[in-house]
Amino acid sequence: MLPAPKTPEIDHRTLKLVVGVIAISLAGLTSFFAKYRITSISGSYYEGGWSQIILIGFLFAIAAFLLAYNGLSTREMVLSKVASVAALGVAIVPCDCPGHPELPSFAPEVPYVHGASAATMFLILAFFCYEFYRRAQTKGYVQAKRRARIYAVCGILIVVSILVMAIDRLTNDALSARFDKLTFVGEGVALVSFGVSWLTASRILPGLTRKEERLSLF
Repeated sequence: MLPAPKTPEIDHRTLKLVVGVIAISLAGLTSFFAKYRITSISGSYYEGGWSQIILIGFLFAIAAFLLAYNGLSTREMVLSKVASVAALGVAIVPCDCPGHPELPSFAPEVPYVHGASAATMFLILAFFCYEFYRRAQTKGYVQAKRRARIYAVCGILIVVSILVMAIDRLTNDALSARFDKLTFVGEGVALVSFGVSWLTASRILPGLTRKEERLSLF
């Protein structure tokens, strides 16, 4: 007989664990199941099949979990809701990716919504890295300091990825003309950094948590 759950509902650490795993795996899975070589994660929308299903499904899942997350302040609560809407914008409105066929009839074509939604979502997630970092720094013990360093690196990587992709767009794809997977790598780095930061915040990793604060699923 299975043991009774330790908590009556999913808490914020379990939310972070699930979101972290989804974000870390999104780039790899969309690329693996794509029929052709994709130069952006968003481009997997046009692949159809599992690649498209994973992209849209995972983004909807991230949006749902961000909607459920309230953080520890009103600011975090509001921003998580904005990030949730932005994630839906990325999923529902496809990118204007070069070299792809026309959009299917059910897909809305709204200029700049996909890119603006992605930038908004990632900037808010970078802010959450800062919030996690700030809280970890105040705790002082060794495991919390390790978490703080991870949050700092993840936040920096997200911001740098956004800047590189923005520079490429503003220079009419000057960077991606030399490295056609620049967008895929940029999106992947941002997503993995987001996932690692939330996986760390879930308190399930032994070397980064004290025993008494560690998440136990059973």
